[in-house]
Amino acid sequence: MTQSTPQSRKNMRARTKLVHAGRDPSEQFGFVNTPIYRGSTVLQPTLAALESRHLGRFFYATHGTPTIEALERAWSEIAGAAGTVLTPSGLSAISLALLTALKAGDHLLVTDSAYQPTRTFCNGFLRRMNIETTYYDPLVGADIESLMRPSTRAVLVEAPGSQSFEMQDIPAIAEVAHITGACVIMDNTWATPLFFPPHERGVDLAVEAGTKYLSGHSDLLLGLVSANERWRKPLRETFDQFAMCAGPEDVFLALRGLRSMELRLREAERQGLALARWLRERPEVSRVLHPALEDDPGHKIWKRDFSGSSGLFSVILKPATKPALAALLDNLELFGLGYSWGGYESLVIPFDCARYRTATQWNPEGPALRFSVGLEDIEDLKEDLDKGFALMRAQA
Repeated sequence: MTQSTPQSRKNMRARTKLVHAGRDPSEQFGFVNTPIYRGSTVLQPTLAALESRHLGRFFYATHGTPTIEALERAWSEIAGAAGTVLTPSGLSAISLALLTALKAGDHLLVTDSAYQPTRTFCNGFLRRMNIETTYYDPLVGADIESLMRPSTRAVLVEAPGSQSFEMQDIPAIAEVAHITGACVIMDNTWATPLFFPPHERGVDLAVEAGTKYLSGHSDLLLGLVSANERWRKPLRETFDQFAMCAGPEDVFLALRGLRSMELRLREAERQGLALARWLRERPEVSRVLHPALEDDPGHKIWKRDFSGSSGLFSVILKPATKPALAALLDNLELFGLGYSWGGYESLVIPFDCARYRTATQWNPEGPALRFSVGLEDIEDLKEDLDKGFALMRAQA
């Protein structure tokens, strides 16, 4: 057979790219998958090779292995990126992207709807490094121009927003940021490059938590940062200086998850929308926060910029007591109570953004829940929630 190449796959569909990207069986004696390469030392054939560090493909394991390179190449192809690096977690990927773009004395703009650990990193580590962070309304769009300073070197966006699911006009924000040369960093974990091509939309550094849909099985931790051509070299240099390496087994599992990610993501989309529409009709629910729903405030932006949605969304319940909420959550059989998402199993957590929002107010009419819909039968999930809601009403 003839081996396909990134160039020959350029016009192929996403599902085909996921199956073939990053694989070269001819280098693995015909075996389909790149194996796990464990180790630190890479032996060089000559003194010249040892001293040059550039004659061979690999020099030392912190700079890459065949397993790591396979996933980096595959993700770059899927994301439309000039290069990708892998890190041990989603948060480490966010941290690496920020440290690539910023230095002491710089100013950073961060959406008020950002992943909370991102805020912790900005308010803690970056502040100690004399980097000032300003949080902004996620709905600001092109008006972010009024917040830009001569020292603003990066703008962090996330769409939809973590937990609260506001949609951002990322192309408009990127256009303004690039006028002054600021780097646009995006947490694109919810949509992945399959549903939102970040670099086509103006994003310079796109962050993904491979822990979620790339893994798909709740059994690994992984982060990815992809870069456009302008930021490819600074990203790689920063990564090499930190040696922020992902574990070989996790990378191998992520490569395996990559091959079926589109199928799982499409099913998560279908399941998520079905449950969101069902919950929207429940008497216990005040509103559903899901940008793919036609009545969602961010639906127009989602429809313009995205090609799909995942299985993660939130709901605002009608006013309920804490014991009533506990009666619902404590008695669910199929929805686990746990952080993270994107695995095959369904999860739910309560949340409250009010305690950390600074640029916007979070004042929902009732308790807020975030759902990650897994691969169970949707009717079983509905029946599980129906029983939980009955116990909730009994506690009212």
